[in-house]
Amino acid sequence: MDQSTTWVFCSFFLSSILVLVQFSRVSANAEGDALNALKSNLADPNNVLQSWDPTLVNPCTWFHVTCNNENSVTRVDLGNANLSGTLSPQLGLLPNLQYLELYSNNIAGRIPSELGSLTSLVSLDLYLNRLIGPIPDTLGNLQKLRFFDLSTNHLTGRIPVNGSFQLFTPISFANNNLEELPVSPPPPLPPSSQSSFRVANSATGAIAGGVAAGAALLFAGPAIALAWFRRRKPEDHFFDVPAEEDPEVHLGQLKRFSLRELQVASDDFSNKNILGKGGFGKVYKGRLADGSLVAVKRLKEERTQGGELQFQTEVEMISMAVHRNLLRLRGFCMTPTERLLVYPYMANGSVASCLRERPETQSPLDWPKRKRIALGSARGLAYLHDHCDPKIIHRDVKAANILLDEDFEAVVGDFGLAKLMDYKDTHVTTAVRGTIGHIAPEYLSTGKSSEKTDVFGYGVMLLELITGQRAFDLARLANDDDVMLLDWVRGLLKEKKLETLVDADLQGNYVDNEVEQLIQVALLCTQSSPLERPKMSEVVRMLEGDGLAERWEEWQKEEMFRQEFNHMRHPNTDWIINDSTSNIRADELSGPR
Repeated sequence: MDQSTTWVFCSFFLSSILVLVQFSRVSANAEGDALNALKSNLADPNNVLQSWDPTLVNPCTWFHVTCNNENSVTRVDLGNANLSGTLSPQLGLLPNLQYLELYSNNIAGRIPSELGSLTSLVSLDLYLNRLIGPIPDTLGNLQKLRFFDLSTNHLTGRIPVNGSFQLFTPISFANNNLEELPVSPPPPLPPSSQSSFRVANSATGAIAGGVAAGAALLFAGPAIALAWFRRRKPEDHFFDVPAEEDPEVHLGQLKRFSLRELQVASDDFSNKNILGKGGFGKVYKGRLADGSLVAVKRLKEERTQGGELQFQTEVEMISMAVHRNLLRLRGFCMTPTERLLVYPYMANGSVASCLRERPETQSPLDWPKRKRIALGSARGLAYLHDHCDPKIIHRDVKAANILLDEDFEAVVGDFGLAKLMDYKDTHVTTAVRGTIGHIAPEYLSTGKSSEKTDVFGYGVMLLELITGQRAFDLARLANDDDVMLLDWVRGLLKEKKLETLVDADLQGNYVDNEVEQLIQVALLCTQSSPLERPKMSEVVRMLEGDGLAERWEEWQKEEMFRQEFNHMRHPNTDWIINDSTSNIRADELSGPR
């Protein structure tokens, strides 16, 4: 090969490399420019977007941005970032974007109609911002959209009914000023937006031209140029959402954690961090990046198509239940394969663990603490039944689900999970959720639950508090006793052995009449007929000293009447009521020993 031929070949080789490198820069920078346009439109007081450097070719190295194997942006997660400003129309230039998460900020202005070109979008979350104007009709073109939330903004006009809008519930549009009517065609874009949109088209044309030129040179250039380019291709970068400062919790406002964040917090869900196991899954102790301790509940049931929206809806509804005696939901995580709930860590575990699994170095629950636990948990359940709309039925009230904070204040945990886990049912479920020994008889036989099933479970939980024993324990068979705690208690009451009911760990340090009153409440709550059980609000009043004596006396009279005239219909009531073969007086439980 002569010198001139060599020079021509080298020149062509270098030109091929330069064009290919420039092509890669144009492709990557198109998405980087779109994200930088968003950054330019936003005020960022916390410097969340500090890593978004416009001089870098690859936006996949920026925080809060996730890319696929082709270094194309698939996720932008800026929820709870204290951002303000407006959305950029150039967001429509992210062709592979699947998740756009901008919830819980202060973003104002209109929703760009250009978002309708994000045909790969699976999730669009603009909840809790200050967006105004109409909902662009173009968003109905997003056929892959499975999660969509525009609630709690200042949007006006009509809710579109075309395309993917039909998949979503009114909750997706709640707390706006919208009409539920078909929309008219969207108004023309203002000049500034039209100008930005023309810029976008020219950029798209430039990219297309670059693709054509690059492809031609790729086939014409020497094979070594392609090999060099492939070796120089940047490594794949996947950045998950880093932990953020925990914002002040408001009604309905939750933090959406990333799976990576919770994996790090729990040491990849290590067995050594398991706090407990139950019908809904395992609970892990975790420490977030800010140092705070959390309990991460990893739900175990399978996901179903379309379940993401219902899951998010139910989680937000549960988060609306805020009461000092209810376990606060701090946040959640939802991926194609995982559903996790994040709660504050309860320093003293559950009532069940304190009663039966405490280490020797830990003091047993004293009687004043047990009284506070009884009242606090009753208040929490009463709030679920009477102050939530729709009401929340726990369906698994037991000592293991009553948690204790650092001051031994009782908080009801796992409320709402039964409903949450039944999100995939399209009919009234007959699957009984609960724990043997705590399940109300009507729920066990019919599968129909109500607030009175919770009352029954609460009554059994009171007996756990008093006795320290399990609601169902095969070990009692060794002494010829009933395996069911309720039946065991009834038997001891019939034999006038009240003193044997009380947990031996108390070592006699309790007030007799207070124990008897708590037993009376438990027995009223565990009546076989749900109609005869008190409401939880009535239980609260009785524990506070209002109405228990009257209710107990009324119940005794009714039981005596049934015993005398209809004994065969109530064969399980003679454990407390006088009959011809027993010397126990009907008022003996509440009288002196």
